[in-house]
Amino acid sequence: MLLKNKTAVITGCNRGIGKEILKIFAENGADIFACVRKENENFSELIKNLSEENGVEIIPLYFDMTDETAMKNSVMQIRKTKKKIDILVNNAGINSPESKLFQMTTIKSIREIFEVNFFAQLQLTQYILKFMNQGGSIINMSSISALDGIQGQIAYGSSKAALIGFTFSLAQELGKQNIRVNAVAPGFTDTDMGNSSTDDYIKNILDNSTFGRMGKAEEIAKAVLFLASDLSSFVTGEIFRIDGGQHQ
Repeated sequence: MLLKNKTAVITGCNRGIGKEILKIFAENGADIFACVRKENENFSELIKNLSEENGVEIIPLYFDMTDETAMKNSVMQIRKTKKKIDILVNNAGINSPESKLFQMTTIKSIREIFEVNFFAQLQLTQYILKFMNQGGSIINMSSISALDGIQGQIAYGSSKAALIGFTFSLAQELGKQNIRVNAVAPGFTDTDMGNSSTDDYIKNILDNSTFGRMGKAEEIAKAVLFLASDLSSFVTGEIFRIDGGQHQ
C-alpha cells in the first residue's frame, strides 16, 4: 500500500495510461480525484468498483482541459472537501489524428495541441499547488517524441518538450517546499493513441525497439506509482524514459 493516506488528482483517467494509473493508485490505497472530460456509465462503474474493492474514496471531476470555467468549478469541489493533495498526475493529452510534416501542419492545430498538452497542465498545476502544503509529488506525462523528435509529430513533440522544460523549472522552485516534480516519457505504448498510427509506422517503430513490442499501459503506470510514492523521496527534476529500448 504505497499510497495509503495520500490523496491524488489524476487527469485523463477514462482510458489508456490514465486508466491504469487510476487502477494502480486505488490498489495502493490512494483516495483520488479522477478527472475526465465527460461522464459515462462505464467510467462511473469503474470508479465504483475500484472504490469498493480497495476501500478508497474516488471522486469524479468532469471538465474539458480547455474550459477554464469548468476547471475552476472542479477545483472548487476539491476545496470544499478540505483535503490536502499529495499527488498530481498531469496525464491528459491529445495528438493530431494523423502525422503531418511541418509544412503541412497549420499553426491553428499546433495551438490546439499546446492548449491541452501544455497550457492547461500549467493552469491546473497552479490551482492544485494551493492544496499541496509542504510536501507532495507532481508527475507530468511527456513522451520520447519530446526527447528524440519524431517525423510528423511537430505539434505533439513540441508540446511535450515544453512540458519537460516546465518540469525542470518547477522542480527547482518547489524543492524547498519538499514537493518533487518529475516527468515520464513513454515510448510507443499499446493505447488508443498508439494504435491509431499506420501499420507501416508501427512496424518501423517495433523494428527499431530492443524488445520488439509496444509498451503496456500498466508498465507506464508502475513508473508513475514509483514517482508518486515515498520510494522516490530523493528524486526530482528527472525525466523517466520508458520505451523498451526504442531507438531511431
